[in-house]
Order: sequence, then structure tokens, then C-alpha cells
Amino acid sequence: MKIDTIFWDFDGVILSSHEIRELGFKVALEKYPQEQVDALMRYHRENGGWSRYVKFTYFFEEIRKESFTQEDVNQLAMAYSKAVKSLLIDQSLLIDESMRFIIEKGKNYRMYVASGSDGKELNEVCKGLGITNHFHSIHGSPEPKTAILKRIIEEQNHQPSNCLMIGDARNDYDAAINNNMPFLGFNNPEVEKLSTINFTLSSL
Repeated sequence: MKIDTIFWDFDGVILSSHEIRELGFKVALEKYPQEQVDALMRYHRENGGWSRYVKFTYFFEEIRKESFTQEDVNQLAMAYSKAVKSLLIDQSLLIDESMRFIIEKGKNYRMYVASGSDGKELNEVCKGLGITNHFHSIHGSPEPKTAILKRIIEEQNHQPSNCLMIGDARNDYDAAINNNMPFLGFNNPEVEKLSTINFTLSSL
């Protein structure tokens, strides 16, 4: 196996941002009953890697069980982004092990970010953190992660067996498997068990 292309998840893999992400949901939903917010937070924690658009849709459909429009979802997503974006642009939140690899070995690979975070916001955060130049391109929701990987593989004519997805959520594993590429679990013991290769960042 020769890995020449790496897809990185972002939250929890490149940036330690889970607490800030949780704050974003709480701020966006502050006008709703606490028990409904708590239910959404449970869903969020159980489905790491899924986009806020999916989670806010679930909030209306399954928790509030009411009719809604895409604009309703978009408004919550905008409130979320407004609450978190400036907090995420903090270099002290960058994960040391990942950044050492990206800086010291990244030039040996074609690297992308494929995240469940909002794509526009993600590009702004990466620019603010000063890490954009390490990646060929940076992608996020509302396009699903599986679709992001499939599109890039096809557009760039990558060989899936030579690609690697690095992530900390089951969603990352599923995206890799659905695209016939190896997966490396990172920064989450349960997800690390799903790794399909016996490498670590230090051994790549």
C-alpha cells in the first residue's frame, strides 16, 4: 500500500473544537425549551462528524415534530456560525500531533480537508489559523462527507486504495469505506478500533 493522498477531518483531528461546537448549538437554540435543546445535544454527541444542517433538520423533524423550511435550518446554522467562528480562530486549539505531521511530512502527500463543518466557515477558519496553504483544498457541509470524497477522487483521478481518510467519528469511517479507501481512526479510542490500516501518524 502506498498512501499518496490524505483526507483529514477537521474538528477533533486538526482542531480541538468540540466544546466550542457544543456552545454553537446551545446559542443557536437558546429560544427553545431546555429539554429540546438537551435532546439535540444528545443527538449531536452520538453523531459526531455529521453536519449542523443534518442536526438542525433532525431537531425540527424528530424533536419538535413540526413543519419547517430549509430557511429555518439555514437561520439556525447562521446563528451557530456567528457564535463559534471567532472562537475557533485560536492557534492554541490546533492539535500538536496532527500539525507536526502536516508541517513536517505534508509535502509528501496531496492533502485535503473533508469535514462536516460548514464549508464557507471552515475555509475562513483555516485562513484565520494560517493553515490553508498546507491543503490542496478545503471542503465541508452541506455537501455530505462521502460525496466530498467521491467527487474529489473522480475530479482529481485519485486511486482510492492510495488515499487515506483520517477521522475521529464513525461518520469518517463510513465515508472512507463507502469510497473504498483505507481509514485511520484518531483521537477517539472507539473510532481508532475501526482503523483499517496499522499505521499511526508518526509511521506514515
